[in-house]
Amino acid sequence: MYSKHHAAISFVVAGVLAVLLPPVTLLGTPIPTPAVVAYGTAAGVCIDFDHFLIARLKTRRWDALRFCLTHPRATITDQSEIFDPGDVGVLSRLLSHVVIAGVVVPALALASVPLAVVTGGVLYAHLLADLVWDRHLLESHADAADSIDELVRTIG
Repeated sequence: MYSKHHAAISFVVAGVLAVLLPPVTLLGTPIPTPAVVAYGTAAGVCIDFDHFLIARLKTRRWDALRFCLTHPRATITDQSEIFDPGDVGVLSRLLSHVVIAGVVVPALALASVPLAVVTGGVLYAHLLADLVWDRHLLESHADAADSIDELVRTIG
């Protein structure tokens, strides 16, 4: 799923939660609602930075990051240009997102429960959108793969 979709989903979830929750404070300082929404939107998009680390671990190269630095428009318009099939992998990406959310949300709760709820809600929505999108693409991944090994590399 492209970051523009994640941004829209994150914006809506953060906005709804910012309105429904008690005012967000961080270490006793009130955070304006627009700043909370901007933060939630950024959190929902920036969690995808893990894709670069996953690709680096799998390929042992920083090609995807270099590509984005020289073609920044691709990060918004067509992320399929950034990574080769299998560079990130569906399961690796989803696992990484779950680990990040499982660490960040409880840590934030120590400083601000409402901010942790916004973060958790946005990351949950992001992960759910990824799962729905990946389920939608599963059949096309299987059809496009030349072998079971290639399919496993793409999904793994």
